[in-house]
Amino acid sequence: MKPERYEPVPFDIDATHARWLKQPGYAKAYAALTDEFAMLGELLRARQQAGLTQAEVAVRMGIPQSSVARLESSAGSRKHAPSLATLRRYADALGCDLHLSLAPKPVRARKRA
Repeated sequence: MKPERYEPVPFDIDATHARWLKQPGYAKAYAALTDEFAMLGELLRARQQAGLTQAEVAVRMGIPQSSVARLESSAGSRKHAPSLATLRRYADALGCDLHLSLAPKPVRARKRA
């Protein structure tokens, strides 16, 4: 009997996302997570730019690597949002400053609120 060969299934994230956008409720739910996706992207970009692994950031923060993984993944979940103090420690571990900003919503969004 010949062993089965693993054949990975191709996955086109852009095509999948476009298909899912046609499903009721998906576009609204995805749009509601814009801030979380932006924060996650910023955390990962800053760590990559610093050239550090999660383990190295964990050592600098004095926490387990699993806590750094949870911090980075919770940025997109809304369940366990990191505190400002934790974000400052993360930024310090990367050699970065933490900057927050508030911007006015577009006129359309303000009228709905």
